[in-house]
Amino acid sequence: MSEHERQHEHLEPLWTVRDVAAYLRTSVSWVYRESAAGALPVLRIGGHLRFSPAAMKAFALQQDASSRAKRGPTRG
Repeated sequence: MSEHERQHEHLEPLWTVRDVAAYLRTSVSWVYRESAAGALPVLRIGGHLRFSPAAMKAFALQQDASSRAKRGPTRG
C-alpha cells in the first residue's frame, strides 16, 4: 500500500443526493434546493453533488440543537 493510500484509507465514501435524502428523511428535491441555497455543505465534482457523511451528521445535530433552542426548556 502506498503512502497516499494509507493517508486516505480512513476516509468515508462520499454520499450522493439520494443518500443524504434518506439520512435526513427528506425528498431529493429538498436536498437539491438546500444545496443550491448554500444551506447544505456540498462538494461539486464534475456535474455531480457529493456530501461528506461527517458534515451531514453535523448538519443534522445542528438542526436538532437549533429546533430545541427555539422550543425552549422542556418541562419534566
